[in-house]
Amino acid sequence: MPTYADTLDYLYALKNRGSKYGIERMRLLVEALGHPERRFPLIHVAGTNGKGSVCAMLEALYRANGYTTGFFSSPHLVHLGERVQVNRRILSESELIRYTEQLKPMATKLGREDPDLHPTFFEFITAMAFLRFAEEPVDIACIETGLGGRLDSTNVVEPELSIITSISLDHTELLGDTLAAIAGEKAGIIKPGKPVLMGKLPPEAEAVVRRVAAERGCRLYVLAERFPDAAALPETNLEGDFQRWNAALAVYATEILQDRFPIRSTDALNHVEWAGRWQRLEIDGRSLILDASHNPEGIAELAKNLDRLTGDARRAPVIIAGTLGENRARSLMAAVGPRARKLYLVAPQQDRATSTAFLKSCLDREAVETQVTTLFPEPGRCAVGEPGDTIVLTGSIYLIGEVLERIQGTGSAEGSGLQDRV
Repeated sequence: MPTYADTLDYLYALKNRGSKYGIERMRLLVEALGHPERRFPLIHVAGTNGKGSVCAMLEALYRANGYTTGFFSSPHLVHLGERVQVNRRILSESELIRYTEQLKPMATKLGREDPDLHPTFFEFITAMAFLRFAEEPVDIACIETGLGGRLDSTNVVEPELSIITSISLDHTELLGDTLAAIAGEKAGIIKPGKPVLMGKLPPEAEAVVRRVAAERGCRLYVLAERFPDAAALPETNLEGDFQRWNAALAVYATEILQDRFPIRSTDALNHVEWAGRWQRLEIDGRSLILDASHNPEGIAELAKNLDRLTGDARRAPVIIAGTLGENRARSLMAAVGPRARKLYLVAPQQDRATSTAFLKSCLDREAVETQVTTLFPEPGRCAVGEPGDTIVLTGSIYLIGEVLERIQGTGSAEGSGLQDRV
């Protein structure tokens, strides 16, 4: 039996082959596996922002009401197994070994017939999720798309409900450079005759979703019709006004599916586990907030949270920021520059990480260039700020994963190394 190190080496090799945007390989893989994705009911969620939060909320609601739940999300923060969870239990090392060995022969056969048909790293992990959810089995699974929707590896499923959370400009090199084009890619998860729930979208994006739903004979549910104003939104422990809109999507989804999957209570919205999304920790006498905000829409919400935080705190927070991509960098610096008492710039350990020099060029102020290793020198220690300070770490979710790894002292080989190249 291979060791866990052997398995990671195999998965690293898959990742190093690169990402290939498309769905034909995944269709062939699930067919070779006997279509495990058809053996459990699921909700499929796409969107520029909020899809992970909505999945986490749905999972919490159904689990709290007695269902066995599957939860597929990406990327992971520290451990690869975080991507595939049953009742929030992540894949163990032994399970990752077993599923990898189960998938290898099919992957090898497909690649032998045509090298371009060998599954990618993300497709491999998606297949693991389908196998585990079918094997457990789960009563209902919440499946988050990785990128886009139409050509995403997850889009081989036949969902009970499709949800489109939000549409804004991100990954434009793959999804298109207009809101309408991006909406068309996200709306690719809409399946003929299956209900669709639409969040708050810009008018041009909403028009696309409405058209696709009508063309495919789907009943369309509109969040704004169920929750016409902010006063009606449910409460949740996840902070930020946008999370209340996400909670509303989750609640509405359970109402749409109430006949098949009835729930008695929505109290679980106050106990949602979703790391790295305005997540509060205490470390070395400081309040540390971790918040993944990596595109303009998310960064706009970050700015609101920072303004609220500054209003509540004795003084402005210390901010640590780093991201991937120059456009994201400009938006992030515009938000954090004016709101930080002291600002540290870092580069995530990713090929596409924005350099600290470029981050600094986007600012009208001086910042400290440093590395994560010096900011968090050892588990439980923080070299930034003083006891009593509030520190906000924001930007790339990969950066947040690196910091969590250092704080926990896990030394995981699966953190930034085994991430998707998209």
